[in-house]
Amino acid sequence: MSNMGRTGGSLPGITGLVLVRHGESEGNVAATLAHQAGAHVINVPARDADVGLSDTGREQALALGRLLAGVPEPGRAAVWSSPYARARQTAELAVQTGGWRVQVRLDERLRDRELGILDMLTSAGVEARLPEEAQRRRWLGKFYYRPPGGESWADVVLRLRSLLADLDRDHAGEEVLLVCHDALIVLFRYILQGLSESELLDIAATTSILNASVSRFVRTDGLGAWELESFNMADHLAEQGVPVTEHAGDADVHPR
Repeated sequence: MSNMGRTGGSLPGITGLVLVRHGESEGNVAATLAHQAGAHVINVPARDADVGLSDTGREQALALGRLLAGVPEPGRAAVWSSPYARARQTAELAVQTGGWRVQVRLDERLRDRELGILDMLTSAGVEARLPEEAQRRRWLGKFYYRPPGGESWADVVLRLRSLLADLDRDHAGEEVLLVCHDALIVLFRYILQGLSESELLDIAATTSILNASVSRFVRTDGLGAWELESFNMADHLAEQGVPVTEHAGDADVHPR
């Protein structure tokens, strides 16, 4: 891997940002089954922060580690992770398998979006149990809708901007690998590419971030515009005979 730079400033910062979605989680499996069955509630085994990897998710994390093992020692990056179990387990298994002698740094700003009153509900469940919230969500769209007790995507963007500033300060001239969640990977594109709300939502409506997929941004000398070098790549899984899993979120994201 390489190095990275300072977001929006005149001093050099990080030169590369590698974004990894966690491996398939037990929550991903439960949510997909609930949506397929038309259920109102997702039968998750624990609170969101404590939901761990499925067996397939562990295979994916190990495959990611074998990919990391191919990165030469001088190019190995600092690793930060969401503290949520599914991301932390992915990061720790990958780093250990890859033989990287780095400590995974946990940061709560990389956690998944807080859903508040909508937690554990499917789209059908929201429509049936909270019809006024369902209507408000449609009216505002995915970016600005904030469920009671939860966060909008715009709220998540604020914490990601704060995180990027800290990465620029702590890892100037380096590359950083972040293990996090699907919404965050799309929101990093919004920030680093300077996308509009409409452009962001077009991506969200048509793209599912694959489990254990890798996306990479680069920036020469840690300054200037970011370039999206690769996005949502899961070739390392297919090449190793590990299942590539797609657990899509709600595609109804535009305001209407």
